[in-house]
Amino acid sequence: MSNAGLHVVLGSGQIGSLVADELLARGERVRLVRRGPAGAARAGLEWMSGDLSDRAFAETATRGASFVYDCTSPSYERWTTLLLPLSLAAMHGAAKAGAKLVALDNLYMYGRVSGPISERSPIAPCSRKGEVRAKLAEARFEANRRGDVRIATGRATDFFGPGVVRQTTYGDRFYRRLFAGKRVECLGDPDLPHALAYAPDVARALVTLADHDEAFGEVWHLPANPAESMRQVVGRLSRALDLPIAVARMPRLALRAFGVLAPILREVAEMAYQWDAPYIVDDSRFRAAFGGTPTPVDAIMAATAVWARQTYGVSSQAA
Repeated sequence: MSNAGLHVVLGSGQIGSLVADELLARGERVRLVRRGPAGAARAGLEWMSGDLSDRAFAETATRGASFVYDCTSPSYERWTTLLLPLSLAAMHGAAKAGAKLVALDNLYMYGRVSGPISERSPIAPCSRKGEVRAKLAEARFEANRRGDVRIATGRATDFFGPGVVRQTTYGDRFYRRLFAGKRVECLGDPDLPHALAYAPDVARALVTLADHDEAFGEVWHLPANPAESMRQVVGRLSRALDLPIAVARMPRLALRAFGVLAPILREVAEMAYQWDAPYIVDDSRFRAAFGGTPTPVDAIMAATAVWARQTYGVSSQAA
């Protein structure tokens, strides 16, 4: 069912672009806002370029919106300085427009958790990035409480799937090593379960939140596939690609040493604790309220294998 009005998607990255796709497929009017230049023209799609951490620009970008989707995600190296300004500006813009805000979040604010992570898990960050996420969660709670803007927050576990190459274990480095015949790396124990969320499922779930008035003022854990170990995930992908893939545990000291030369690895090292214990997401509240199931794992692997071959330019014969 269509939500009449303008949908403004802030951020055109791994999830924002998919949110825009989902909305356009439903016949909605969409404005997609990014820092870089406009992308390809499409029916029903308006592009806007600018710095979303600038509240004046954020106010302009969200003008006329009925719904705003905050899918902004700065690079890991700029997380601690840029994430809050971006998201607070998104809240400001939505409030000025009188729009409802659907905010994409992650699970960093929970820190080390024993057992499944639910919306009731304590906020206990154990990393700088987790502390920033906790501050943002509190700011959103206060904005809801004051009545400044109605916010539905969707928290997702690690993304996976075609096009997902930033800030994830299964990113660009993973695929380059895979197709070079090298062992792929795990930040911790490759035999511990670690929940993943298929990126199109995350986008679809955010649009679902916009569809339901009762979703606003609440935090929701977005649907994830049943947690599997990295060794199991890599085994599935190996079969889909028809390529042998070996998994190696990256020593923590080596990760820190590499981080001296590569800032992104230094930032990744901070989050390696997530691979030291089972990382299981409880998404039962979302499913009970709104239904729906994640895309089957075999379909995810098939789509990811096709994309990986096309993106990294390796044929089955050459591999």
